[in-house]
Amino acid sequence: MKPTFQKTLRSEIACTGTGLHSGAHVTMTIRPAEPDTGIVFRRTDIAGKGAELAARWDNVVDTVMGTTIGNADKVRVATIEHLMAALYGCEIDNAIIEVTGPEVPAMDGSAAPFVFLIECAGIQQQDAPRMAIEILKPVLVKDGERSAALMPAPVFSIECEIDFDRAAISRQSCRFHLSNGTFKSDICRARTFGFEEEVSQLRAAGLARGGSLKNAIVVSCDGDKVLNEEGLRYEDEFVRHKALDCIGDLYLAGTPIRGLYRGLYSGHTLNNQLLHKLFKERDAFRRVPAEEAVHVDETWEPPHLNAMEA
Repeated sequence: MKPTFQKTLRSEIACTGTGLHSGAHVTMTIRPAEPDTGIVFRRTDIAGKGAELAARWDNVVDTVMGTTIGNADKVRVATIEHLMAALYGCEIDNAIIEVTGPEVPAMDGSAAPFVFLIECAGIQQQDAPRMAIEILKPVLVKDGERSAALMPAPVFSIECEIDFDRAAISRQSCRFHLSNGTFKSDICRARTFGFEEEVSQLRAAGLARGGSLKNAIVVSCDGDKVLNEEGLRYEDEFVRHKALDCIGDLYLAGTPIRGLYRGLYSGHTLNNQLLHKLFKERDAFRRVPAEEAVHVDETWEPPHLNAMEA
């Protein structure tokens, strides 16, 4: 298989929008960056070097209703997971993300607008090899019935399961092999979701101030229906959005992962705990040159979600 090379944007591109939780009006500019820069956020409303934050798992400072990174200067950028997922899906290794406020704009609540922006800017291959993290043995974190795990697999694959006591959602599961455009075709349009009766509580807690039917799926108080007039984009859009969140959270590893992620009722907190545990267990992974996506035999079956709990 051929090795792959790092990529950045061909030109800068900008957008404006509202932060999902802060309600702040934010302008965001994605700029090209040199090889080995990684993904770096820069708060342009704050002066000095403390305005820069590397998008890394060990810089995550909050995982309530989204993933927030911060630094020693107490500068933060919130709700980065959808943008990070888009950067993963477009294979962008290096970029400077400038934001004029404390949160990435929500756009329509999915990763699709960010994919569109990146494709409009163009993608530039760089003269530096791309690396990957190959999972060598299972790593698992649990919180009651919730769990998140990484296991060896030939390509980055993701398997999620959710279960809500709402007829509009109920139990859903999905599995994807992240190759050959799967992210763009099957995942990136899935929107974040919430519940009608929780809106006032979230806003009282300083969250969801920018949330609306334009950037989130909202389920009715009785749990029976989706309030958005256009309905769902996928029949199982709820679990697909969970997969999208997981992809964004895992890209905070700094490089793509070659392995299977399995999430059982998981979320941002468990995803970050999983990366912390992975990097503590030095024999659980190795860094290898990334290669062109391999074809996965359709007969290959990952273990059941609960296999590691036996």
